[in-house]
Amino acid sequence: MSSDAILEVRHLSKAFGSNTVLKDIDFTVRPGDVTSIIGASGSGKSTLLRCINLLETPTGGEILFHGKNVTGKGVDASGYRAKVGMVFQSFNLFNNMTVLDNCVIGQVKVLKKEKETARKNALKYLDRVGMTPYINARPRQISGGQKQRVAIARALAMEPEVLLFDEPTSALDPEMVGEVLDVMQSLASDGMTMLVVTHEMAFARDVSNHVVFMSEGVICEEGDPRQVFSHPEQQRTKEFLTRFAKG
Repeated sequence: MSSDAILEVRHLSKAFGSNTVLKDIDFTVRPGDVTSIIGASGSGKSTLLRCINLLETPTGGEILFHGKNVTGKGVDASGYRAKVGMVFQSFNLFNNMTVLDNCVIGQVKVLKKEKETARKNALKYLDRVGMTPYINARPRQISGGQKQRVAIARALAMEPEVLLFDEPTSALDPEMVGEVLDVMQSLASDGMTMLVVTHEMAFARDVSNHVVFMSEGVICEEGDPRQVFSHPEQQRTKEFLTRFAKG
């Protein structure tokens, strides 16, 4: 156990029936790391994130949070998820609640905060993502980029130690991608520990300090983004990045 690691994924595997989606995945997340997980669709990236957030139960291996295995029995999953927050591709906001209430409810229900304390905290993080003017709006009244910024504020309001992002820009219209990436870049520069599944190669290359390239359920290559992007060692990585450079 590396004493400074927040999360350690050890020999993680996940199968759905006879289909093995993840095989022997190993990596470590330390405070302040921004790790981008890249790879073709179907390579297991989102399943890996869902396992880390305990939305899927791993078939084998361990996920250590501060050295404790969270995949065993008797783990308080919602308490763990408050510390390891997740921002989804499709926002997952409550449509019947205002923007502000979306950011308050988890704090009250899971963290047992007083409503007023939770409200002040929510307002702070909505301001952080530039959504203060919309606190009384419902999700249907705001754009996709704004919904995703609210979803980020909601996750931040839980004051997690790590934020997981599952392709946070892939459901957005192209002109809205930038506003979400700007928020993520600003969080990264503030030292937020982030694990990001993304198709945004410029973000992976320029904002991350660690890149993991997955292919067919395994980690094919990982390391410093400049190294992986400029001098990939594996043929599969080269082919993947060449396709992106052309695109």
